Formats: sequence, C-alpha cells, structure tokens
Amino acid sequence: MDAPAITHRFVDVHGLRIHLAEAGPVDGPVVLLLHGFPECWYSWRHQLVALAAAGFRVVAPDQRGYARSDAPAAIEDYTMLHLVGDAVGVLDVVGAERAVVVGHDWGAPVAWHTALLRPDRVHGVVGLSVPFRPRGSARPTEAFARRFGPGYYMLHFQAPGVADAELAADPRATFRRLLANTSGGTPPPLPVVEPGGGFLGFLPEPDELPAWLTEQDLDVYVEEYRDRGFTGGLNWYRNIDRSWELTAAWHGAPVTRPALYLAGEHDLVIAGVPADALADSLRHTLPDLRGATVLPDCGHWTQQERPEEVSTAIVEFAGSLT
Repeated sequence: MDAPAITHRFVDVHGLRIHLAEAGPVDGPVVLLLHGFPECWYSWRHQLVALAAAGFRVVAPDQRGYARSDAPAAIEDYTMLHLVGDAVGVLDVVGAERAVVVGHDWGAPVAWHTALLRPDRVHGVVGLSVPFRPRGSARPTEAFARRFGPGYYMLHFQAPGVADAELAADPRATFRRLLANTSGGTPPPLPVVEPGGGFLGFLPEPDELPAWLTEQDLDVYVEEYRDRGFTGGLNWYRNIDRSWELTAAWHGAPVTRPALYLAGEHDLVIAGVPADALADSLRHTLPDLRGATVLPDCGHWTQQERPEEVSTAIVEFAGSLT
C-alpha cells in the first residue's frame, strides 16, 4: 500500500497567510501538529504519514513567522494570544469543531495554552519536550536571569537583530550545529552565551550528523528558511514577558483536557529532572494526564529522533478520545 500523500496549500487565518501541510481522509478526526524553533511543517513529516495511515486528518501549519507563512513585522504580534488564535483559526479553516492538539518545543506551550484558553476546541493535548508550566508569579525574563544568569539563550534572543543575523549568516551551519548538538546520545549543552559571544558558540561543529538527520533533511530546512530567515521565530521569545502579562487571568490554572507528555532523556529542557519527579509534577497541573514518557537515548527533537514511538503514542492517545 502506498504511503498517504502530503498535500500543501495556503489559507487565510484572521488575515494571516498560513501554509498548511495536510494528510489523511478529509472526514477523519483532526490532529493539529504545532512545530517549534527553528522548524516548520517538515518536522512532522513522519507523523503526517503515520497518523494519516491510521485514519486521522493531520494538519501541520508553518506557524506565524516561520517558513512559508506570513511573518508580521511588529514584534508585539507574536504573543501567546496571537499563537492560540492562529491554532483555533486553522481549526476553523479545516472545519474541525475540536481536535487533538500536539506541540513540540515552542509548539508545546501553544498546544497547552490552546487547551487552557479554548478547551471547547480541544479533544486532548500532547506536549513533546516542553511540559506544561502554569503561569508563575515572576516575570519570565527576571526568573531566567536569576536562575541561569544574563547569558541564558532566551535572554540573548531578546535583542532585535542580533541572533537574527548570526543564525541567518549560514543557515545550513545553524541547523546542522543546533540539531546535532541537542540530539540524543550527547550530553545536553548548557544554553548560556558567553559575554561577547553568540548563540552558536556553545554548539560546536559536529563530526557527523545523527542517524535520524540526513543532508537531504538539512536541504529542506535551508530551503524553507531561505527567504524568511529566523526573525519571526525569535520574536516568539521576545514576547515571553508580554504573554505573561496578558495571561494573568489564567494564573495558576490547570489544563483540564486529557493530556499526554513525551520527552527525550537527553533533552536539555528537562535536564537533571528524574522521570518520576517530572511525572508527579505534571499531575498537579494536568489532572487528566494519561501518560508521561521519557524516551531513552533521545534528545530534544523528539518526533524526528523517535518517529515510530511518538506516532504510535499519538495514535493510541487520539484513538482513545474519538
């Protein structure tokens, strides 16, 4: 049997031109896949095929500011409220009253917040890499500076134009160094920029690509970013304080929709946190947590490094809800 085809189109979402990759039967239950930084629809290439083969209608947008989708010029147009609005808008465009929403890296907070802000549109939510973190009492940039120091990479990203130029100078090297150094099998790097240095300074040139990543994969990422660059994605980081301010009404609120969490044991996002402690913490904020799995020898790029396990987990979770 031939693998399900992945199709592409552009849609209007509240005046924003969004690129969608889709697969599966048009009448199937919808799974919405939200990528992270610095990625695009291609990060879900394995899940688009696997979930479609299981009977789901799978939709993977390039999110606001990424790859083929529009990138508003104003930094303040990338708050969490904008991003959740885009996710709901995509569901409207594809005619889905509700969906299973899956997010990885930056896409995970968008998925969690879509379930938090619009539970009426979410059957269930799956987070990869980034766990749900309820809104805290401290401004995020201040909390990061206290915990990690002023060189923490999210703080480095705050200055417009600086990281943008560094990452865009040689996109292939950027993707190669970032994807390889944060993959499984290697200790996660300390994401702190040295004074006067750049983001890529703690990501050395790899001797070889990890087994899950090919030169052809890098070709795709470079082509997808050729015209857009990295500014749109970096603007998400530049709104972490603004999003914190705008979500005050949900301070401390849990996500009550059915939830699933998966991460790699070598993911720098959960570095040093025992799996049992992580699961216990999640149960306090996700009262309907259906599972929390830490994948051995897996790094940050969960669905690309371990495509079969991630796809199977999503299919089983989504199938239990529909």
